[in-house]
Amino acid sequence: MARLLVSVLIPVLALAGLSACQRPEDRVAFDGVTFKTKAKRIDDDWNMFTVTVSPAAASLEGARQAGRYEATRYCIGVAGTSEVLWTVGPETEPLRIDGDTLTFQGECNP
Repeated sequence: MARLLVSVLIPVLALAGLSACQRPEDRVAFDGVTFKTKAKRIDDDWNMFTVTVSPAAASLEGARQAGRYEATRYCIGVAGTSEVLWTVGPETEPLRIDGDTLTFQGECNP
């Protein structure tokens, strides 16, 4: 009975813990909108990255802020710095928008 309880309880607790990380009320809102953001390294260089932000149409200014925020979080985690050198960034024109997704590209400046 104890083995059955543990085999059921552990996955349930693990899922509960993971879902807690994704609660919308824990996300930061920019210009009144919570955006889906994702930072991803480029090839094998952890300092080079792209950030995607959607839905960009909800607020372009908010999407820019959300992308800057996600890039800063990424660089702090990877390089220990909040300084980003942008190839295509929040202030770069023209912006890269594909559908409803805004894409930035940058490098963490160690």
